[in-house]
This record gives sequence, structure tokens and C-alpha cells, in this order.
Amino acid sequence: MSNGIESIFKPYLEPKEVYKGGKNVPASNKKIYKLSSNENPLGASPKAISALKKAAENVDVYPDQTDIRLREALAKDFDGQLTVDQFICGNSGSEIIDMLLRAFINDGDEVIYSNPSFLPYSVFSRWYGAKPIDIPLLKPNYNLDVEGILNVITDKTKVIFLTSPNNPTGSYIPKAILDNFLNRIPKNIIIVFDEVYRHFADAKDYVTALPYVKSGNNVIAINSFSKTYGLAGQRIGYCYTTAKIANYIRQIHKPFLLPITSIEAAIGALNDELFVEKTVKTIHAGRKYLMYEFEKLGITYWPTQGNFFIIDPPIPEFDFTDRLMKEGVMVRPVTQFGAPGKVRITIGDQESNEALINALKK
Repeated sequence: MSNGIESIFKPYLEPKEVYKGGKNVPASNKKIYKLSSNENPLGASPKAISALKKAAENVDVYPDQTDIRLREALAKDFDGQLTVDQFICGNSGSEIIDMLLRAFINDGDEVIYSNPSFLPYSVFSRWYGAKPIDIPLLKPNYNLDVEGILNVITDKTKVIFLTSPNNPTGSYIPKAILDNFLNRIPKNIIIVFDEVYRHFADAKDYVTALPYVKSGNNVIAINSFSKTYGLAGQRIGYCYTTAKIANYIRQIHKPFLLPITSIEAAIGALNDELFVEKTVKTIHAGRKYLMYEFEKLGITYWPTQGNFFIIDPPIPEFDFTDRLMKEGVMVRPVTQFGAPGKVRITIGDQESNEALINALKK
């Protein structure tokens, strides 16, 4: 018999889509090449690991009450182009997204995103009673549908998610397109610009959110230490925006939010420029190799600015991923991201990339 507690449940927290991460590597004596979660193929920054180990000696005490030391390190990493007041840190880029939505969304507000995209944009929006509106990326190249987004903006629109490079498609938003878009957006709308894969982008007309934030636009740039720096297991991320917006959001930043190990590892990673350079070179080399091999094999793929490819497999996507798993290569179907029938493949080190190609040949 029901005790009536359901009467106080929020209707928009009814079970719907739930974000599912990439599968963990199964226990096996066979080596598994995990190309399913866009992790760093080189592991973590050595300076980050060293800092983490040292910090682990002090896990019996509370960490920093605020994120100020990490914000200072970030301001230095951005060559002083932003002040410490313009950064906010959290436990992963995903938590930053959650924090932003808590700060700006009320029941009945509208949030716009463009599938295929990172699932938390829509799922997290529903947690706070928002109406998620999907304006799909334009096929065949997964370009941003600028006119489509502009046409659905109402007085209830509070947040628009943009991603460049985009997960899972690898596409990006050229500077001219972004300039045009931002010039036509009402000034009372927050643009959340997810740029967690920015280090891997090398297109001549690629642009981060930095110049727009410096110009005073209502843009919040999401970043992560999971990809380039190899700290996925530490769950550490940050955003930067105008000082006015950052100081507003900071009102809901919990004290002692970041673990001491995460703080120290992130600061250590920011001081390891050589590791970042090596990571980017590895990804760029892997891109060229895989594009060449995909073309030889007749695999349909999309050009990418990230550390992954999206492909159109020659057999149904789940059969394809299962077949590759039997060959020791783990990749990810992205139907859940809004790309039915497609598969995302992380660019690995050369050994992993060759294992993938050999498995595809079989």
C-alpha cells in the first residue's frame, strides 16, 4: 500500500534517461584496449601523480575550504588573461554543468542543446524542472543549426549549450559562425560553452570561449582535467566566465568541496607543459594514422577536432562493439547521445590504434 510519499516527489525526477558511462574493462587475462571513454592514452601527468602522492599523506585533514589556490594556478595557466575571480572549480566538468543549472534554472525554464551531444545537458536540466529543447546538429557534417536555435528562443529560454569540439561527433563551431550566433542572442541568456577537448583542436578557425568572456559576453566555458591531463579518476574540472557571473555562481559553491588530492594533482598538472605537448602530439599523430587506415578499409568516419572519431560501422552498432570486444578492443555505441547507429572510438597510443585496425581487418 502506498504511504502517499509520492505526492511530494518532483514530477520531473521520474525515471527517464540516465547517463551511462563507458563500460569498465572486464576481468580477463587478455589485454583489453579501452578506446571507449576518451581517456588520455599516456596516463596522467607525472607531476600530477607526484603531487597527488604527496597530498595523500594528509588525507586525514580537511582540504582547502575554497578553491582559491587552484584558481590562482588557472589564472597563471591562462597567462593572466583572466583573474582568479573568473574561475570556478568543481568535482569534474559534469558537476560544473550541474552547478550552473542549479544557479540559473527554475521550474518551467527552457534549456537548448543540440544532439548528438553529451547526455548530461538534457538529463541534468530535467533535474531542475527545465524543459530541454533539442535542435539537432545539421547533417551530414554535424554543424550547428544557428537559425534553428534562434527560432525556438522564447522568454523562458535561460541556457543554451554549445560544444566545440563536440562529443561524440568531433565537429566544432568555426569562429565566424560563433561570432554571428553570439551577436544575435538576447543578452539575458547564458551560453554554456563546453570546450573540454580544446587542446586537441587544430583547425585554423577554431576558437575557445576566451575572447568572448574577455569581451563581457554571458558565456561560461566548461573545462576538465580528465582528457588532456589524464586525471579522469580524480574528478576535477573548472569553468571560467565574467567576474559578475562567477561571483553569483560562487554563492552555491560548497566549502571543502574539492578533495586535497584533486587540488594538488590539478595544480601539478597545470605545471606540466611537456606532458600536455606530448599528449596533443600523440593524439594528432593517432588521428592521421586512423584516418589513413579507415580510408583503406572503407570505414565511414567524420573528421574530428577531438581525441576520438565517430564512425558508421559496417554492421549494426551493438554487434560491431561486441565483435571488437571479442578481439580485445573496447569502443562505444553512441545511440544514447543522439547518434543512432554510430560508434565512437577514442584515439589511443600507437599500440592501441594498431590493435583497433587489426581487429577491424578481422
